[in-house]
Amino acid sequence: MKLLFLACLSPPTGNRTTAQRISGYIQSIGHVCILRDIAEFKSSSQVSDLITEEKFEAVLMIHLYKGGRLLLDSSVPYGVIFGGTDINEDIKDEKKREVMGAVLQKSRFLVAFTDQMKKIAELHWPFASSKIHVQPQVPRYGQKPPNAITLQFQGVVTKPCAKFSWGEFLQNSGVHCKNIDPYIFLLVCGLRQVKDPLFLVDAFSAWHKKEPRVHLIIIGPEVEAAFTQQVEAKVKSAFGVYLVSEKPQEELHAAMRDSFAVVNSSISEGMSSTILEEFVELSKRLISDTYFKESIVAKAKEYVEKHHSWNTERETYWKLTANLL
Repeated sequence: MKLLFLACLSPPTGNRTTAQRISGYIQSIGHVCILRDIAEFKSSSQVSDLITEEKFEAVLMIHLYKGGRLLLDSSVPYGVIFGGTDINEDIKDEKKREVMGAVLQKSRFLVAFTDQMKKIAELHWPFASSKIHVQPQVPRYGQKPPNAITLQFQGVVTKPCAKFSWGEFLQNSGVHCKNIDPYIFLLVCGLRQVKDPLFLVDAFSAWHKKEPRVHLIIIGPEVEAAFTQQVEAKVKSAFGVYLVSEKPQEELHAAMRDSFAVVNSSISEGMSSTILEEFVELSKRLISDTYFKESIVAKAKEYVEKHHSWNTERETYWKLTANLL
């Protein structure tokens, strides 16, 4: 089968990583899977023409609205992977929700990353309940946990080839940290409003004044220009907080390994906000309580191995792809 895979493929996005991984699963069983960036297309007719010209037999896409609206003129079978924006943002817009409903009607299957995503979708489109499959994502960065703790376990690091030292970074930035082990809390995200990278800045700045060993590093590409300027201005006036531009993947992974903890922040993802409400209190405990730290690392590894299995994800997409034949 020749399959077209539509997704947001710009380098800073998690969608790109997810699409590449799933495309690999599909091709491993003999199908042809061509990735194309949603941003290339202005209308559904352009996608319909591409499908006809290239003789695609089916379509898979990430994002019910961004991708799905491009298939309204197409008659080929397709499956949809819900994006977080679908459930957290686009579902609030009546016009977008109407388009999403029309896409759902024609889809062969849908994939939600969590049970909560499925429940929200079912509230709005109960007719689609039987089509929605829950398949958690596998760790974005590998299968084994890094040396760093992950307060919200989004992914892990395995590739040991690149090296990075936050101690050297701080010294090069004019921070005196010789003979002092710094505690680096790393927030990796594209600089956009929904990721809310400024959530921690004030609290962390106040903590750094009392404990100079702790530092917050925000690292990631500019996504929204105006918001990036806001972040730059805020960080400039804060203490112990630094903004670092995006880095190549292997260097980023090494930076994560060299961190004490990796944190996540998001306006639309409630889990992050809940954890961060007591961030400083929990972080102080991580520094002072070795057993607490080791326990989190062990439990995170156990949770990922149990609920985010590469083998399970691969088999799920093999079975779902068969529904497009």
